[in-house]
Amino acid sequence: VQLQATTTTSGSSGITMSKLEAILWDMDGVLADTERDAHRPAFNQAFEESQLNTVWDVERYGKLLEVGGGKERMTAHWNEVGWPEGFPMANDEERKQKVKELHLRKTDIFMDMIKEGGVPLRPGVLRVIDDAIA
Repeated sequence: VQLQATTTTSGSSGITMSKLEAILWDMDGVLADTERDAHRPAFNQAFEESQLNTVWDVERYGKLLEVGGGKERMTAHWNEVGWPEGFPMANDEERKQKVKELHLRKTDIFMDMIKEGGVPLRPGVLRVIDDAIA
């Protein structure tokens, strides 16, 4: 969070006052732990909908975050533990297409969670916003 203020000096009293002009929030994960509380559950829901018998707990997902990108993360996971039963295995292109479809579904679930307010804010965020508005 960056707070930016303008400074003015009040006449003969010499008192300096600041007025907040903007709050600049950084990127994904600043206001809420979106990896733990949104992306991970969205992946799990997409897996469940596709009956893939795959669940990522917080610890496993934390390890998987070492792999950049959701499609790459799924691929790395299943390359390590084995691909789910019923997953297209005839050729690499079919498998990549299924991973892409799962990722698109995960993204839709994630966006729905955000729109519905289903992702809790990090501690203190609401206070900062309320103080900024006041």
